[in-house]
Amino acid sequence: MLLAIDAGNTNIVFGIYKEGEWIHEWRFNTVPVKNQIEYEMFLRLNFLEANLKLEEVDGIVISSVVPQLNDILSEFSKPLIKREPLFVGPKIYEYLPVRTKRPYQIGTDLIANAVAGHVLYKQDIVIVDFGTALTFTIVGADGLIQGVNIAPGLKTAIKALVGNTAQLPEVPLELPDSVLGTDTIHAIQSGVLWGYVSMVEGMLDKIHAELGQKTKVVATGGLSSILHPLHQRFDEVKRHLTLDGLRLIHQIVNKDAQV
Repeated sequence: MLLAIDAGNTNIVFGIYKEGEWIHEWRFNTVPVKNQIEYEMFLRLNFLEANLKLEEVDGIVISSVVPQLNDILSEFSKPLIKREPLFVGPKIYEYLPVRTKRPYQIGTDLIANAVAGHVLYKQDIVIVDFGTALTFTIVGADGLIQGVNIAPGLKTAIKALVGNTAQLPEVPLELPDSVLGTDTIHAIQSGVLWGYVSMVEGMLDKIHAELGQKTKVVATGGLSSILHPLHQRFDEVKRHLTLDGLRLIHQIVNKDAQV
């Protein structure tokens, strides 16, 4: 059984992979950063509720884009298994089937997306990840990461707008039917969410125009389901793509791992 930990700027995702599928996924707020005991108690409680035993975990793989969490997650993970937890980073990139020209300037979550996209689809691909940031990762069929685009994510954009404006209310992330806002909340929803629909469509068009061809497009991330008009532009929406990338990285680096 594999424990995959994906520490992002908003949430830390703990995924449990067993017998060919992700059987559980738990989320923990990234900020404020906790000590390792609190993460261990969170995990133990969820294992207990899921009727799982920590002793069943025989592999751990960690991706973190939050530097202050790295040592905590590493120390928290070490006592759980006999083998050393695998931390995704530039030191292991030489073993992976994807390549990047800037190994120290790309997030490990994007590396996981690229590995999953390349291994699972084996063709030119654009991976659109709807998270704290909205990212586009372009991977060639040869495994070269040709480029990455990063924009503020949906929640980030709305929080920035509401947080810096005195009279705007909290806004639920719901795509309105009409682009014409009829009240303040509707106006923000239509402006931000329909604006993001147009941005994603425009970015995909520009990427394909520069590549000179259309590629497979796969979406992932917890917010990918909100902008449902975009689904006609995606060949697939794969919720666990990042976790699948971490799983594949663990298998590639630990060739004898059976999880």
